This record gives sequence, structure tokens and C-alpha cells, in this order.
Amino acid sequence: MGDHMRIERDTMGEIAVPADKYWGAQTQRSLENFRIGQQTMPREIIDAFAVLKKAAALTNQGLGSLDEERAAVIAQVCDEILAGSMYDQFPLVIYQTGSGTQSNMNVNEVIANRGNEIAGKKLLHPNDHVNRSQSSNDTFPTAMHIAAVQGLENRLLTAVRLLKDTFEQLEKENRNVIKTGRTHLQDATPLTFGQEISAWKQMLVRDEEAVTASLAGLRELALGGTAVGTGLNAPEGFAGKAAETISALTGTAFVTAENKFHALTSKDALVFAHGAVKALACDLMKIANDVRWLACGPRTGFGEISIPANEPGSSIMPGKVNPTQCEALTMVCAQVMGNDVTIGIAASQGNFQLNVFMPVLIYNFLESVNLLASAMDSFRIHCAGGIKANESRMRENLQKSLMLVTALSPAIGYEKAAEIAKLAEREGLTLEEAAVRLGYLTGEEFRNIVIPEQMV
Repeated sequence: MGDHMRIERDTMGEIAVPADKYWGAQTQRSLENFRIGQQTMPREIIDAFAVLKKAAALTNQGLGSLDEERAAVIAQVCDEILAGSMYDQFPLVIYQTGSGTQSNMNVNEVIANRGNEIAGKKLLHPNDHVNRSQSSNDTFPTAMHIAAVQGLENRLLTAVRLLKDTFEQLEKENRNVIKTGRTHLQDATPLTFGQEISAWKQMLVRDEEAVTASLAGLRELALGGTAVGTGLNAPEGFAGKAAETISALTGTAFVTAENKFHALTSKDALVFAHGAVKALACDLMKIANDVRWLACGPRTGFGEISIPANEPGSSIMPGKVNPTQCEALTMVCAQVMGNDVTIGIAASQGNFQLNVFMPVLIYNFLESVNLLASAMDSFRIHCAGGIKANESRMRENLQKSLMLVTALSPAIGYEKAAEIAKLAEREGLTLEEAAVRLGYLTGEEFRNIVIPEQMV
């Protein structure tokens, strides 16, 4: 069937399009003119376009600028797109027109041609009806914001909360397990393993707050600004009504942007939101590194925790277990940090009334959201949920730590305490032996002061 072609027309003339596809001339031209990379427009953007095209049609009908029959058919095709069976109709790559114009037209053409098939007549024109009261310049930023809000709310924040809950449970289980602390990769004073885990949990609490705070700017929609922000060719009240309809269709709140000139040219809301996503990536990098350090060994490292053994760790060393979930998560974090650079550069490149780096910006944004969400789920299920404290090793490391000497400072002073620690290290003594040898304390006095349980 793919060999059969039909002729489609646009303002530039005729072009052959595969007969089994609903797209039209402009999509075909883009397909042929931009053979760049493998990355195609994300499904989330296609879904967001289906939502906004349906909302625009219903709003136009309500305002008397589109008849009921056309609005109903447009809405029906949008529902088909949202049902997920038509993604093969949207083949365009990211590295195309920087405003996403050709993806907007791809959606317009698919809706028009499929709609005409449903109607059994030439009912819809891609520009005159499907794109009524809109421009690529306000639809693409709108689709970006819809997709960003849905991705953060439905995917990322859900994954954050589940991992946070896992750490909360681990914190409770380990609240009485005392271990040595570490600063600068050197021994430090004791804490409980629960306290150590509480820092991981609190990072996720803060990151959840930051991501949630960033949603406000993303809830503002450019739709209704049309070509340059003036709203030319859109009926009075279209912008506000369309935002209300999008809210109803998505089940989450959107509002029309107060200043459409800003909404078309600035991508600051996406930069701010991705900054919160990057902060999450930085914290997850830290957590995953802590976990792999604490699990390192099992015999010649810290070995203070065990993590699940999910697969053979080595092709040559039998019985080896590696922190592979930590490695996957930290690679994702590195990718997100790289994406943040791309997003920052793309957002800085608005010229006059429009930013023309939008497809690459939203591609990287959504990649960060999807990668982090799935990596957090994987890490939680295959690693974090199975973390077990190796209490005997923690106890052994705690007793060997010279930094227990810190408890002596109030009693004998910092300098004498340091002398004890240095002698113990030099001569391979316990702290108690060193304290007694120097004549600063009796064994009983030492034991009455240096009580790890009271140091946490």
C-alpha cells in the first residue's frame, strides 16, 4: 500500500503523498526537506495538539466562527489521535522549522483529511477550519506548556512521591542503627542510618516543592495570540474560552497568558521548570552515589549496606554484584544536566516576536521528564526498596573511627583530644588505650564519656 501515492496541493503547488497517510502537502515537504536525525516530534506534543485543536474548534463554535458539523468532526478526529492509534501519521523530525510550524500543519492536515473521510465529503480545510483563530506561533508554545504540565504532574511528581515514600519507610526501619558519619570522604562523628536516609528523603521533599512551584508559569497559554501576539483573526474572547476548554479536557488548570507578546517570544517558564527538574537530577545523582559508596565491597570497601543483586555483575568474575541501578540513574542525571544546557541556550535565542528554537527545547524537556521518571521508578523497584543495613559492619566501622574522640573535647579540650586521636592512629591503638597511655583519662572515665548512642 505504501507504494501508492496521491496528489496533494498547497500554495506552492502539487506534491505526491503516500495514499495510506492522512497528512498533506506541507507535511510531505517537511519530510523531504529535513532529513535530520532520528528524533521525531514527541507523542506528548501530538497529544497536546489534539487537545488544543479540539478546544479551538469547540471555542470557535461557541463564539459563532465555526459551524457545529465541522467542530464535531474536528473533535472526533482529535479524540482518535488521543486514543493513541494514529502516531504513525506524525513523522516529522525535531530539527525542522524552529517555530514548529510544520508540525502544526501536520496536525491540521491529518485532522482535515481524516475528518473528510469520516464526513464522506470535502468538509474541512486544514488552514481555514482546523487552524481557525490560530497560528503556529501560538499553538506550538501552547502545546509545549500542556505537555510540560501533564508530564510533570502525571509522571515526574508521581515517581518522586513513590521514591520519597520508600526512603521514609527505610528511615523508620533504620532509626536506631548507629554508624560512623563521613565528611570529605573521611571519618566523622556518628549518626543513625535513619538520619542519613532522612537527608535523601528531604531532598525529594524539596524537589517536589520546587517542581510544583514551577507549574504556575507553565499553566499560562499563548493560544489566542496568533501570529505576533496581537490576536489578529481570532474572535473576541477566544483566548480565555479556549484555555477554559483545555482545562476541562485535560483535568488540570490552565489560564490564558496575560501578555501574549511575552508568551510567544519567551520560554522562561520552561527554563524555570527544567531548573527544578535539574535540581532533582542533582539530588538523585548524590543519592545514587551515596548508595553505591555505602554498598562498595562487599569485603574491601565500606560494605555498610547490601543492595539487591539483579543480574550477574561481570562477564569474567563469577559472583560479582554491581550497583547497576545507581549507574543507570546517574547516567540519566548526566543527560538531564546536558538537556538543561540545550534548553537554556534555546530559550535565550528569541528574536523579536518569536522564539524559533522551540522543537529542540521541548524535546529535551520531555526527555528529561520521561527519563527521570522511569529511572526513579527503576531505582526504587530494583534497588532502593531492597537496601539493607549491614549492622555488624556499621558497628565495626564505628568502633574503629577515631572521630569518636570528638566527645572528649568538652571534658579535656580540643588539643588533648587531637593528641589522643593522633597517637591512636600512629600506634594502632584504640582511643581508650591512647587516652590512658597519655594519662588524660582512666578507662572508666573514657567509657563514661564516649558513648556513640549519646552522640547522635
